[in-house]
Amino acid sequence: MNTSHIASLIVTAALVGPLAAQADDKPASPAKAWVKDSVVTTKIKAQLAASKVSSLAVVHVETDADGFVQLTGKVATQADKDRAESIAKAVDGVKSVDNQLTVTGQ
Repeated sequence: MNTSHIASLIVTAALVGPLAAQADDKPASPAKAWVKDSVVTTKIKAQLAASKVSSLAVVHVETDADGFVQLTGKVATQADKDRAESIAKAVDGVKSVDNQLTVTGQ
């Protein structure tokens, strides 16, 4: 199980690296905003996966051009909901988080 987490982090790092480099190289444009949003979203998803809380794997992350993040989906506990929000807030580029996660109690 530990190997699968490491493998997912390696794949995520491989995807984030080129996107981050591309986001810094291009002039300001709508395309740059989209790439930057993808980088922030990918970073949040990688941190959620690294947290090793299984219910955080089904959290959906949307990021807009202004660093506004919305979390949706279902989590098992209020602690998981709070953890997902704190993880998202800690990522560079995030200005605010709208936590719309539903606690299922399972």
